[in-house]
Amino acid sequence: MLENSFLYAGIWLIFLMLLSMYRLIAGPTVLDRILGGNIIGTKTTTLLLLIGILVGDLAMYVDIAIAYALLNFIATLGATRYFLRKKHADEVLSEYLDREAPLHDEQHSSAPGENS
Repeated sequence: MLENSFLYAGIWLIFLMLLSMYRLIAGPTVLDRILGGNIIGTKTTTLLLLIGILVGDLAMYVDIAIAYALLNFIATLGATRYFLRKKHADEVLSEYLDREAPLHDEQHSSAPGENS
C-alpha cells in the first residue's frame, strides 16, 4: 500500500514536470525559462528519491540526488550569468521594473497622508 502511494506521488511529479516544461519552452522571458528549468531539476531530484524508496536502495539514490541537485544549481547559475551577460543586466532590471511599476504606483497612490 505504501509503495502505491510513492508510485502515485512519482506519477504526479512527472505530470507537474510536464506543466513546468510549458514554462521552459514558452517563456515569455529568458528568466521564466531559467526558472522552468530549475523547477524541473528540483522535481527530478525528488523523483530520484522516490525511485530510491521504491527500489529499496535509498542510500545510493540519495547520493545521486545530491549530485544532481548540485549540478542543477550550478547549471542554473551558469545559465543566469550567461543570459544576463548576453542581455545587459540593466535592460533585464528595467524590463522587470516596468512590469512591476503599475503595482508599485497603485500601492503608493493609496497610502494615507500623501499629498497628490
